[in-house]
Amino acid sequence: MDGITARPGLGRVAVGVDGSPSAHTAAMWAAAEAALRGSTLCLVHAADTDRPAPFLSQAEIGTSRQAGSELLDRTAGAISARHPELVVVKELTDGPAPGSLRQAAALTGTIVVGHRGLGGFSSLLLGSVGLEVVASATTPVVVVRGAAEPVEAGVVLAAIRDEADMGCARAAAREALLRKVPLRLLHIRSVRLSVGSRAASHNGGGETARDHVGVPSSVLDRVREEFPKLSVHADAQKSRSVPGALVEASHHADLLVVGGRRSPGYLGPTIGRTTLSLLQHAHCPVELIPRHGPGHGSTP
Repeated sequence: MDGITARPGLGRVAVGVDGSPSAHTAAMWAAAEAALRGSTLCLVHAADTDRPAPFLSQAEIGTSRQAGSELLDRTAGAISARHPELVVVKELTDGPAPGSLRQAAALTGTIVVGHRGLGGFSSLLLGSVGLEVVASATTPVVVVRGAAEPVEAGVVLAAIRDEADMGCARAAAREALLRKVPLRLLHIRSVRLSVGSRAASHNGGGETARDHVGVPSSVLDRVREEFPKLSVHADAQKSRSVPGALVEASHHADLLVVGGRRSPGYLGPTIGRTTLSLLQHAHCPVELIPRHGPGHGSTP
């Protein structure tokens, strides 16, 4: 069991460290998050020596594990200097990073990753580990983007499309309560209407019914009912690019929370085109709440 009891609805925080600047920034963000939650922070370094083991000598495997152990010690030391009361657990595994992080987070934890790893090309804005973790997420995943020492915006932002995003709104409300900041529920509607809708508008039909769509009242009402002490604002915008509008809105948020959904045949059970754009271009950390994961429970 964790050394400290986490607040209701929030579990431990597991973060991957690989020696990259992005992973270090993610680890420091995860530490601050765990401190807010009053939960344990689990630092995970995956040496990933299981698969290539037949081609490595025992000395090479030992060197890899030693380097990983030293990295965990350095990271834990930097975190303890900033959060001396935080309980930090270090896990060095021989398997691949995605599975190691999922195991560390268990069923109710949150996984945190940086937006870039050590490998790959600069054009791949989300590293392969982060992409795999997000694509197969069953618990909340945070991809830490933005400046290493961001200026606090004082708001948590949740992207809401329909009633099925209640879990996303609920998770965002918990995060806003932790930070003692307001919650903004934002619905972005694409202005790309059908040919028939355009024709009706030009013929004097006025705005279509879709022009009045915003954050569903059922979502807003339930959030206010479940979190009566939280300041909640809801608004809607029209845009030619839903991802672009959300990326722009992320300039003014401490955290952007989105629900996991996908387009058929895309990258995984939780990654659609909008989600991928946010993970690649947002100006603040992005938290993904899987549609059927623990974040979609019915209680605050």
